[in-house]
Amino acid sequence: MDLTTVATITPARTRSDLAMLGPSVVPLAGGSELFADPRIHLTGLVDLQTMGWPPLTVTHEGLEIAATCTLADLSRMPAEPGWTAHPVFHQACTALFGSFKVWNVATVGGNLCTSLPAGPMICLTAALDAQVLIWRADGSDEWMPALDFVTGNTTNVLAPGDVLRSIHVPTAALAARTAYRKIALSPLGRSGAVLIGRLDADGAFVLTVTGGTVRPVQLRYPQPPDPAVLAADIAGIDAWFTDAHGAADWRRAVSGLLGEEIRQELAGPADRPAPATDTGIRTDVPFETDTDTNTPDGSHA
Repeated sequence: MDLTTVATITPARTRSDLAMLGPSVVPLAGGSELFADPRIHLTGLVDLQTMGWPPLTVTHEGLEIAATCTLADLSRMPAEPGWTAHPVFHQACTALFGSFKVWNVATVGGNLCTSLPAGPMICLTAALDAQVLIWRADGSDEWMPALDFVTGNTTNVLAPGDVLRSIHVPTAALAARTAYRKIALSPLGRSGAVLIGRLDADGAFVLTVTGGTVRPVQLRYPQPPDPAVLAADIAGIDAWFTDAHGAADWRRAVSGLLGEEIRQELAGPADRPAPATDTGIRTDVPFETDTDTNTPDGSHA
């Protein structure tokens, strides 16, 4: 869609070029979501791709993902020795069913900043205990857990003029075993729930629940919990929502089912093959009409 009110597109070369950002001038990365609506309040864009940030940087401390890294780049990233969690990168990317055009322009940072419940990069980064680097408009830098970056349906911690610079995934999380599940009301539909489980080297079990919640929710245990405990904790999450892509009670029910599948997978032998990920409608969970309402999100995931 054309942004008919935008009069300028400025290529950013240094951080000082970001000073023009504000309520009516916003960053441009891939643009797959930015150009999806008229956005008549905008008068200018600042192109972040011209900053020349390396998409992926491997260090002794882990992996740095530039906010401008595309899903295509992330999905094709080769594994490093000891990166047991490596498959989850491609798995999470596949939760966004876009054409090859979208995959080659949509960015990791853009998916986070759009902050739609179904954003798969939200689940991925939160599940791997990533830290995000925010360049604040006042010139300061701020690190925070990716889990805390998204605050609600299309809301996050960024203020006008702020820029998400990068995402750092620690080595310890990259060495963990992971299990991924995604479900939608149709085989190629928008995500109704996206869950990623993680089993750390010390035996700690971490389950991240997104897609069916307005913000990412994380459940942590010193070891894989009993099924009843996990089921109760998932049912007790207070952030479920209803829109055209699923009712809150359905999302709660399927998340309980998928969470138990993840628990069983990670509690079992490391060499046991994982079951095929189901991305379509499930018939083995209850579905009831939920009276909760919420503004439908515009996710493409």
